[in-house]
Amino acid sequence: MTARAKTKAKKKPTSLMKIRHRIQGLAVLGTFLIGLRHVMPGEASTGGSFDAFCPFGGIETLLPYLFRGETLKTTNLLNFAILIGVLGVSLLTGRSFCGWLCPLGGLQDRLARLAQRLTGDKRHIRGKKSPARFPMRLPKRVDQWARTIKYLLLGIIVWVSVTAVYPPLHFLCPVRAVFSFQMTGLLWSVLITFIVTSMLVERFWCKYLCPLGAALAIFNKIAPIRLRLNEHTCVDCGRCDTECPMDIEDAHANSRDLECIQCLECLETCALKDTITLEVY
Repeated sequence: MTARAKTKAKKKPTSLMKIRHRIQGLAVLGTFLIGLRHVMPGEASTGGSFDAFCPFGGIETLLPYLFRGETLKTTNLLNFAILIGVLGVSLLTGRSFCGWLCPLGGLQDRLARLAQRLTGDKRHIRGKKSPARFPMRLPKRVDQWARTIKYLLLGIIVWVSVTAVYPPLHFLCPVRAVFSFQMTGLLWSVLITFIVTSMLVERFWCKYLCPLGAALAIFNKIAPIRLRLNEHTCVDCGRCDTECPMDIEDAHANSRDLECIQCLECLETCALKDTITLEVY
């Protein structure tokens, strides 16, 4: 065996997190291009509203379509097609859309890492508690209460959508604020709030405010592809809890938790071979 062949044989496989970050990057780039397309000169470049590409738009416009036979302004049947795709993925893998494909999720991960670097963690060591000041964790009682807000928002949005003209989240949508390039004073406020909160608290939008995440949460209970923990080899070292972006207690044993975004950080972080595995059951 040549030296070059030996080097290739010793080369470690690409980590799951590198793959996840690349997929997130593609999701961010794709959404950016969709937003850019709608501000390019020429009628042919618009191709419908930016909102028509949003899976949550399918939820917002569902009841109006069923009751009145029409979609809300800035939405159309494309929303349903994209929503069906997201639901199909969720049926198999739970809330993995939030952890792997959501452009806002990808940006939140990058902003949290930026906050770590700026406040004391230049080179993060996986599984070790970060010395950085931010992002921080909210007090447990506040955190538990705040996580219910997104479910309340989901219910309010669906209720209001019955009599709405525009999607209820249209004027406050962070996806529009980040990617649509059609800014208003209100959307500038949303954008600034999104950036600041994402750096102060990791995945702030996902934990406390995202109505799409609330709608997808139930799929964690029924998805057949999930993490399995070998309790005989687990030593409760806490590495999983340190890396979990959703701050789930005993993250390695709670992939069924409604808050889990199936990011597989616990699988990547575990130092004991075959203690956490991804299986179909």
